[in-house]
Amino acid sequence: MSLTTSRRPADAESSLVPTKRRIGDAVFKGLSTGSGILIFIILGAVATFLLALAFPALVSTPAELEAKGFGEFWSWVLPLAFGTVWSSFWALVFAVPVAIGIALFISHYAPRRLAAGLGYVIDLLAAVPSVVYGLWGGSALASALQPLHVWLSTYLGFIPLFSGAPSGTGRTILTTSLVLAVMILPIITSLCREVFLQTPRLHEEAALALGATRWEMVQMSVFPFARAGIISAIMLGLGRALGETMAVAMVLSGANVIKVEMLGQQNPISIAARIALDFPESSGLAINQLIAAGLVLFVITLAVNMVARWIVSRRAAFSGAN
Repeated sequence: MSLTTSRRPADAESSLVPTKRRIGDAVFKGLSTGSGILIFIILGAVATFLLALAFPALVSTPAELEAKGFGEFWSWVLPLAFGTVWSSFWALVFAVPVAIGIALFISHYAPRRLAAGLGYVIDLLAAVPSVVYGLWGGSALASALQPLHVWLSTYLGFIPLFSGAPSGTGRTILTTSLVLAVMILPIITSLCREVFLQTPRLHEEAALALGATRWEMVQMSVFPFARAGIISAIMLGLGRALGETMAVAMVLSGANVIKVEMLGQQNPISIAARIALDFPESSGLAINQLIAAGLVLFVITLAVNMVARWIVSRRAAFSGAN
């Protein structure tokens, strides 16, 4: 009886021998790893800078801060944080449906020539400086929306959002949110358009072959595949709205208040706009106070990004790409 030992074939053994690493692979791996480490170093440096310069304001007594015209730190910064999140939230409410609709029209409905031209115009809107949007919102849009403010206050004043006497200038949180919506519209539209175009053509053709209409095909094939990309585009637009400075400062004459009314004369202002308005005339502890407010904005933005990553990771299992 002959005993046979199980041996791997020679070709299988040769296939397990590690191949020689190429120089290009090593260089690419080093650059990728170094870029990732550099991002963490930059974020750590920014956080350290903000903490170091914000620490004097965080540990100062309310009397010392009141001498600079700020008052107790948290009672001063919470209305600013509320104004930042409140205006950015309504900017998303106004911009996201329009952006998704435009992206769908460009990617699946418009003729090729019209889609190319319209996409080019949308990309150009993203290059417009924020100061231009601020000038347009403060000088043209605010006065144009003032009759709408009066109408909303008159006929829909029972809704808390539209209650109270409307502003006579039109420079309200509603106008500011519309300006922010126009600013983030091209960002969300461009990203959603590219994500929609990446939908596998076989998925779309299969849905149409099964008798689906164009809209049903979009619902069954495009949206499930692009869900993670849409969320990423929305979060990127939200980050732009949270950090916007000049447009908000030029449109809104806000105050340190927490109010949900969108048409009144007193409106909450954002952290970035408050820093831009007060920084040139600040010194000493006042600068530390403004930097501490910037630290709060940094934390808010970081929290938004973490929530977005969590949402995308949860939705990945239900993506049409899987």
